[in-house]
Amino acid sequence: MTEPAVGAAMDARALVQSLQQETSGLGREAAEVRGVLDDSIRSAQRQQQAVSTLAQHLRAIVEAQDGIGHVTEHSLQAVGRAREAVEGVGHGVAGVVDTLREVADAAQQITQIAMQTRLVAFNASVEAKRAGEAGRGFAVVADAVKDLAARVEASSKQIMSTVGTLDERIGTLAREIRSDGSEGRQGTFHAALAEVESGVQRIAQAAAHSRQLSTGMNEEMALIERETAQTTQALQQALQRSESFLKLSERMMELTAASGIETEDTPYIQAAQQAASEIAQLLEEAVRSGAISLEDLFDEQYRPLPGTNPPQCETRFVALADRLFPQVQEKMLQLSPKVVFCIAVDRNGYVPTHNRKYCQPQRPGDVVWNTAHSRYRRIFNDRTGLASARNRRPFLLQTYRRDMGGGRFVLMKEVSAPIEVLGRHWGGLRLAYQF
Repeated sequence: MTEPAVGAAMDARALVQSLQQETSGLGREAAEVRGVLDDSIRSAQRQQQAVSTLAQHLRAIVEAQDGIGHVTEHSLQAVGRAREAVEGVGHGVAGVVDTLREVADAAQQITQIAMQTRLVAFNASVEAKRAGEAGRGFAVVADAVKDLAARVEASSKQIMSTVGTLDERIGTLAREIRSDGSEGRQGTFHAALAEVESGVQRIAQAAAHSRQLSTGMNEEMALIERETAQTTQALQQALQRSESFLKLSERMMELTAASGIETEDTPYIQAAQQAASEIAQLLEEAVRSGAISLEDLFDEQYRPLPGTNPPQCETRFVALADRLFPQVQEKMLQLSPKVVFCIAVDRNGYVPTHNRKYCQPQRPGDVVWNTAHSRYRRIFNDRTGLASARNRRPFLLQTYRRDMGGGRFVLMKEVSAPIEVLGRHWGGLRLAYQF
């Protein structure tokens, strides 16, 4: 090769390497932006749900206040009817008082008549005694009339006493239920009704004021709800645009890596392709030897494991994966200190067995710890996971943020290579490493 050709080759290599560094940085920023947008969307969705729930509560409050208004209106009507009824009773009581007074007057007249009768009978008895034997029979009659008059007088006085007591009690009752607007006096019962009426009116006024405030808040909440929905929609649109930006940066990284000039991603791409080939050979040998059927190897009946959070599940090929995959996956961790994990996944993003350090049994109730340390038997069908699982090109290079649990994220690159078993696409080999 001539000296100019060598110089040109070196310049091309330097250019590709520089481009790779630039696109790598671009991919890092794109992944970070997309991650922030994704977090913002989840936060906006939670806020939208909270605002929607609050708006529903406010509408329920307004409805309840309408109900209070109706109840207080009926209560005021009931108090009015009670007042009318009491006034009717008052008129009836006044009539009873008048009747009792008439009875008392009649009893007094009877008493006076009985006194006069007894006096006449006494005089007749005296005259009969003076008549001697001839007036004896008349004297007996006179004494009987005198005794009868005495009993009538006593009964009349008892009636007058009883009527007096009734008159006093009924008078007290009349005063209790009296409503004399002209004199500005009210009985106890009417005063109590007035207090009830006043209390109900205050409740009605407070409910009306509260309803007015709640209606205003409801309108404001509806506005906030619409604005939150618009914000979420805008973030979704921004996420879609950032997706295009991220795909462009990833495609540029792929093109530079596929240029034939070695870049910092080349060793990881070659390692991922080699690991995918080794996994494919192990699976093909297992099928040919009868260790597993092709149907079981491609099993998609993911059976949930009860009580797991995040959810885990099993398939008919997990035992085979536990036996075969670690010999390839663990070896890839020694490639570089930057390597974070190496896993084989089926075409739906299911991880039958992870690297040993991430295959820890779940701790009940500790979802943060489980998310970071118990990553096997799980389906990762997010953007990156599904793209890696279904990629059919020689390799796929992606950048993303990995959720480590507890709100901690790590920016990573990931190269994946397809795993083909007897001419069928089983899944992919995912090799993730830090920038």
